[in-house]
Amino acid sequence: MKTIGYLEGTDPDLLSKLVLEGHGTLPLGNGWDGHGKYINHLTKEDDVDAVVGYLHKIFPPEGSAEGPRDVLFACRTHKIPVYLIVPKEKHESARSYLRQMAEGVTLVDPSEVYEAITK
Repeated sequence: MKTIGYLEGTDPDLLSKLVLEGHGTLPLGNGWDGHGKYINHLTKEDDVDAVVGYLHKIFPPEGSAEGPRDVLFACRTHKIPVYLIVPKEKHESARSYLRQMAEGVTLVDPSEVYEAITK
């Protein structure tokens, strides 16, 4: 079974379904919301198979020296796939917004999150 790291705001029904089907979950924080283990402190030993969360959770507050690439540094380093929840009709604009940092990031419609992260 997989261990899924999740950012604050991730659908609790999705998380419950994952747990009931034998998957592990790990709350992750983005560095300013205080939600769980800081995402950039993920290591191979955490054995996280994927990270899921809403697009806005990877964007630091205005005026921060960090950017989305910084927030997802550990995921890129350890090749942990990231699934960002964005309504399907907004995928094109989200890809444009993410630009070059989209490597390792999959945009997924809210209705398709479970299927995407468990395949």
